[in-house]
Amino acid sequence: MIYEWLGDDYLKAGTRGSNLAMVQTKNIITQLSKITDENVIFKKIKSIGDINKDSKLYQIDVKGIFTKELDKAVLEEDVDFAVHSFKDLPIELEDDLEIIAIPLRESPREALVSNYPWTELPDGATIGTSSLRREAFINHHLKNVTIKPIRGNVDTRVKKVLNGEYDAIIMAEAGLKRLGLEENIRQVFSPQYYTPPAGQGALAIVTRKDNKYRNVLEKLNHFPSAQEVIAEKTVLEELGGGCQWPLGAYVQADKDELHLYAILLNTNGEVLSKVSMSGTLSEAEKLGRKAGKIIKEDYQ
Repeated sequence: MIYEWLGDDYLKAGTRGSNLAMVQTKNIITQLSKITDENVIFKKIKSIGDINKDSKLYQIDVKGIFTKELDKAVLEEDVDFAVHSFKDLPIELEDDLEIIAIPLRESPREALVSNYPWTELPDGATIGTSSLRREAFINHHLKNVTIKPIRGNVDTRVKKVLNGEYDAIIMAEAGLKRLGLEENIRQVFSPQYYTPPAGQGALAIVTRKDNKYRNVLEKLNHFPSAQEVIAEKTVLEELGGGCQWPLGAYVQADKDELHLYAILLNTNGEVLSKVSMSGTLSEAEKLGRKAGKIIKEDYQ
């Protein structure tokens, strides 16, 4: 069963309080209920990104702006594990933490929410984003539009388009689907046309290395999904940065192979580097490292 915070004699999950975070966490708890007799409860924890909603994401100089407070709660044993959107994770976790599982990944693709088709957006159309990568891709494909910052929960941002405050926004297809907002999707982009950030569509279960529930939590891991996002994140790690890089990275598992596509833009939308390569399913980190080195050599 799913309980809100009742005490200490339960397997305790930490989550942000947004609608999307709650849906994702409850989904994980439902999966856990199928493999353990432990009762699972959740605790809502505000992140720095939830508190600071005025700045663009890449202007907030804090690593893990959506994960830091949750991970602190795990370290302090306030909760047993945290449910994160994988793309929000910083490159490195605290020494005593680990990603114990990456469940089956939802779609990593980017989606358009708008009253207009992408190719029919009028000159001067206002597109909302606070992502440097999305801003770069907008500049790459469209030159005569206005980019305006937008923050807030997924449903809040969708409403801003519906009420005419913005002509369009770009969002993760996974988040819209998880919230049952698919009817607002005007178009879904191919990963090669509008490349998503590393880890989009995947969740990460983070726990302490000494947690007594490790054996239960690790059963949630979906190996092909984990290898996809590990390869993607390694590309970013090789570049040595986070949100300040307009980098798209997409890896697809196909049987025993991984197929990688990554692209680095500048803020004006000009392509600095583009790489496609394949490797074995078991060599995700090696593949991501190789792609990252090529990109680094191209732009330096």
